[in-house]
Amino acid sequence: MEILDQVPELRAAIAAQRRAGRSIALVPTMGNLHAGHHSLIAVARRHADFVVASVFVNPTQFGPNEDFARYPRTPDADAAGLDRHGCDALFVPAVPTLYPFGSEAAVRVHVPGISDVLDGASRPGHFDGVATVVARLFNLVQPDVAVFGRKDYQQLLVIRRLVDDLAFPIRILGAPIVREASGLALSSRNQYLSPAQRDQAAAIHGVLQWMRGQVAGHATPLAAIEAEAVRQLAAAGFDPDYAVIRRGEDLGTPEPERRDGLVALVAARLGSTRLIDNLELG
Repeated sequence: MEILDQVPELRAAIAAQRRAGRSIALVPTMGNLHAGHHSLIAVARRHADFVVASVFVNPTQFGPNEDFARYPRTPDADAAGLDRHGCDALFVPAVPTLYPFGSEAAVRVHVPGISDVLDGASRPGHFDGVATVVARLFNLVQPDVAVFGRKDYQQLLVIRRLVDDLAFPIRILGAPIVREASGLALSSRNQYLSPAQRDQAAAIHGVLQWMRGQVAGHATPLAAIEAEAVRQLAAAGFDPDYAVIRRGEDLGTPEPERRDGLVALVAARLGSTRLIDNLELG
């Protein structure tokens, strides 16, 4: 696996693959990689000849009081894991490489509407940072395919809207959520949890499964399901941010009678750690 940290060498590596007639996949990450990230590499490998992963802790998607400074950085382990799982090239840019005029003065990309609800409302500016860095990576790598995990469901929709609106010739693939045996979705932030909290955190998936069962039963209004889900999370020791049922295609509020094409989404704090998860319904 090649490890690249400069734009000219990245572009030279991509150009060599293009001359050989190979298709390119990109897997953007913030590092501290686990089995969920490795599953993205496997999806990318099935859809392209040459797989590029990026590791970059992006400052523009963290708010002033969020965990940018302490976000776990494990570059050696990340590189070794990617190599073992079939990645062909790893791009590890420094902040000045992606933001040559500084992250505060950078041109920003805003995806209106879908960026402004749920996590966008709770973390103002977060999805502007995501869209900005992904657009830059798309411009540098110019992949045929890009793979994102479905655990960050809203992020996946933001990226799809970005690609559609700006006519990037890139196919966006959403990879399935990878879970522990308890149902807890794999996340780099899980390591902030104590062993007891890790067991407790599995209750989020249980609440999502309960929501799915209630929606399938058709009898309970969606607003009542959401209210009870929030109550269950609070009873399980969480500080819920939201527990909602939305249209899967755009996160809009569904019509009261609709029961197909929906997704249940949860964000809740356990201690100082904010966890997100979702379950597609139907």
